[in-house]
Amino acid sequence: MKKELPACPVEITMGLIGEKWKVLIIRDLLTGTKRFGELKKSLTGITQKVLTEHLRQMEASGLVKRKVYAEVPPRVEYSLTETGLSLKPILDVMVEWGNEYKEKAGKITG
Repeated sequence: MKKELPACPVEITMGLIGEKWKVLIIRDLLTGTKRFGELKKSLTGITQKVLTEHLRQMEASGLVKRKVYAEVPPRVEYSLTETGLSLKPILDVMVEWGNEYKEKAGKITG
């Protein structure tokens, strides 16, 4: 049974990527496929449990794909799906806005 999505598109987007770590996971995966350890190392302060939960949620919502290699020890890689990659313009605007804010805030406090 599919969960019904909210009527508001902003609410839908926030439901998918509204948590701090999810946006940062997407940021890291925009540069290419990563292994779990690479993501964990890049996301300073995230716990293994939270990273695992978020990756599972993002996989279930179609943003991330997980590829398991039949090796010993098993190797697992994560990458963005087409849907996940379609979030790039949103993150680009966030980077632009953050840089502008940082510059303005520097003038206020400096």
